[in-house]
Amino acid sequence: MLRIPHEYYWPGDLIIGGLTSHLFVALDKEDFDEMLATHQLLNLLVVPKNYQHILALAFAVKEINENQKILPNITLGFHIYDSYFNQRMTYSAALKFPSTIVPNYKCNTQKHLMAVIGGLDFDTSIYLADILGVYKIPQLTYGSFALQYAEQTQSTPFYWMVPNEAHQYTGIVELLLHFGWMWVGLLSGENDSGERFVQTLKPLLSQKGICLAFSEKTLKTTCLAEYYAMYSQWIQIYHVVMESKAKVVVFYGETKCMLGLRIMVALGEMESVTKTSVGKVWILTAQLDFTALAFQMCMDMQVFQGSLSFAVHSNAVQGFKAFLQVQNPFEANGNGFAKQFWAEVFLCLFPNSNTEEQASGTCTGEEKLEDLPSSGFEMSMTGHSYSLYNAVYATAHALHSMLLPKYRAAVEGGMQDLQMLQPWQLHPFLRSVSFNNSAGETVSFAENKEVQAGFDITNMVTFPNNSFVRVKVGRMDLEAAPGQKFSIDDNQMVWHRSFHQVPPLSVCNPSCPPGSSKEKKEGEPFCCYDCAPCPQGKISSQKDMDECVACCEDHYPHRDQSQCIPKTINFLSFKTPLGISLACFSLFLSFLTLVVLDIFIKHRDTPIVRANNRDLTYALLTFLLLCFLCPLIFLSPPERVSCLLRQMAFGLVFTVTVSCVLAKTITVVLAFVATKPGSRMRKWVGKRLASSIVISCSLIQLGICTVWLGTSPPFPDSDMHSVMKEIILGCNEGSVVMFYCVLSYMGFLAILSFVVAFFARKLPDSFNEAKFITFSMLLFCSVWISFVPVYLSTKGKYMVAVEIFSILASSAGLLGSIFSPKCYIILLRPDLNSKEKLIKRK
Repeated sequence: MLRIPHEYYWPGDLIIGGLTSHLFVALDKEDFDEMLATHQLLNLLVVPKNYQHILALAFAVKEINENQKILPNITLGFHIYDSYFNQRMTYSAALKFPSTIVPNYKCNTQKHLMAVIGGLDFDTSIYLADILGVYKIPQLTYGSFALQYAEQTQSTPFYWMVPNEAHQYTGIVELLLHFGWMWVGLLSGENDSGERFVQTLKPLLSQKGICLAFSEKTLKTTCLAEYYAMYSQWIQIYHVVMESKAKVVVFYGETKCMLGLRIMVALGEMESVTKTSVGKVWILTAQLDFTALAFQMCMDMQVFQGSLSFAVHSNAVQGFKAFLQVQNPFEANGNGFAKQFWAEVFLCLFPNSNTEEQASGTCTGEEKLEDLPSSGFEMSMTGHSYSLYNAVYATAHALHSMLLPKYRAAVEGGMQDLQMLQPWQLHPFLRSVSFNNSAGETVSFAENKEVQAGFDITNMVTFPNNSFVRVKVGRMDLEAAPGQKFSIDDNQMVWHRSFHQVPPLSVCNPSCPPGSSKEKKEGEPFCCYDCAPCPQGKISSQKDMDECVACCEDHYPHRDQSQCIPKTINFLSFKTPLGISLACFSLFLSFLTLVVLDIFIKHRDTPIVRANNRDLTYALLTFLLLCFLCPLIFLSPPERVSCLLRQMAFGLVFTVTVSCVLAKTITVVLAFVATKPGSRMRKWVGKRLASSIVISCSLIQLGICTVWLGTSPPFPDSDMHSVMKEIILGCNEGSVVMFYCVLSYMGFLAILSFVVAFFARKLPDSFNEAKFITFSMLLFCSVWISFVPVYLSTKGKYMVAVEIFSILASSAGLLGSIFSPKCYIILLRPDLNSKEKLIKRK
């Protein structure tokens, strides 16, 4: 059995006490219980990594005592006690602090305690505060603290040398989002701190769309024997972690939790049938460190290759490495920890040691700390040691400020006057302390007594000898501008060998490609989903879109529905094949009309031309020519002027044309009636009647068009929806009612002409024009009656094509039906073009 080396003492006029380093853990539970009763004997194992905290404290005190600018003529000393991860031992150590507070069993205390530096675990600091808070003794804690304790800083004597854990939660979420890790596992300690961590982090992850693949608690243990008693539970947790599809595991806990994790991984790898290494990215919180018990230093570290750790911000401290290199257990004055540490990590025995245990050799003092693997001891100052180093300097600077002017007399009066100083008097000086440490960084407390140090993000690179190197790859800078507090350098990252130096993908299922959207799986977390193709007319341009979106009106979905493509602008013009065909047809009929007009002009004195009201015939041919030219306006670009002209010109020209036909029909009927003896209709036969009919009918249509223009005229418009890939430019009719009023009036005149001509078709006249007008009006009405349903059923530019075709077809029907028989007689049967033939009766 070994004597408990529970105290490391450095004498001084002023004392810093209470560092609970968690250097030792119990080997046997029964011995541990006995120790709680006797405080005397215990078999111990060393946590080597925590020994650096002790040396950082000693180094800081040594520097201060050698610096004549800080606390001149005063020696700063310290006492160190270990809590052994136990609440009762923590209270026991707190009652042993040398101070002006003298319990009834502790007399003749000469050492003057001025401040206490709390333990690595925040629970230790809370236990200490139960005693120290009563006497208002300042406590500087270098272990992380949770958000809920920030509001207690005014009532409890805490000075935080580390940032609040709330900033670490934000950093974890930012880190996961940066690499796109949306399916992660969570391990936490089985205590109040672990429960708070899980309950705080879960909503933050959920808000950012990150799901938990699992949430497990590391088993709560106090003694080493308990680790082996929970073998089956460790194996079960190992399988949950390693068999999960989540490639990322967030691990929160304290020193004991890391010791348990190392045992769990070792047991799991021994149990595993396949030796294939399963890669995981371990994200460790600042409270943790890659600690190991002495016997764990030989365990393989490759499983932690590429791990990411949040660590309290630190910087290189000059002289610390040299201080570590000269450490020797044979020269450690008052250091009760050194020999136990040395014996455990170097597997050696000191001369005259009272133990029957066998070791590999005798400790010589020539062993070097730098020869130890990094899992056992690091030569560079860790974040926790750096915080502890700053805590000592903060206390020294506060003492220096307190002792300068106001208390100089106490110093000059000797040690007895110095002993009259009380720890509570140090508080105002600690709150306002500000200094530059040897690393060149400014240390001061904010209003909440918290050092705004921030967090470093480190990437671990492991080596076969179980050593590792921490590479700083990022930072959580609390003093940076919003949106810039988190930063990381992907180029410096090293990943587990199974990831082939590529950031792993940690998702519940493969991402939904562009062109599809997420579809929730019943009973599964929202990170697990199926992929559903986007419906017709919608797209998703990115991976894992919650829903597909419709393209804007001037775009249409790509074939794979992954992007929107601009629609091409199109309209019926002279440049399209259809437009060219219609234009050629229009010009051909116009030319044909001119030919007919020329024939009638050249033969104007022939009986057949004179018998059919020569002037009315010229007018009809002229307006038929305009009817054939109207489509050219419809084929021009749909602008404001062309939109106003096309329907108005069409309506008026066709109305005049039909009015001419109506006038010819009425003239034929009246001419026959007027030839009867005693008829009173002779006075109506003549040019004046025809002109009156044409003008009056045209004026009515002109009035309708004027009302149309004055109320809701046509205007340029674009059709986004008729054709998926095109924007059809056209003219909006404005008032559809007025458009159909124009067509209806024109149809009324055509039907009237048809009815009149139909009843006059059998009049006894060799050159009776009524039968031709009847056929032409029948053809005209058929075309425009068919036009309405066809026009309403077509979209885009084809509506214009239908209207142009109707104009050309109906006009061609009038031209062919009325004038082709006359041209036949004029050109091919001139013998019939005589007065005798004209007046011949059947």
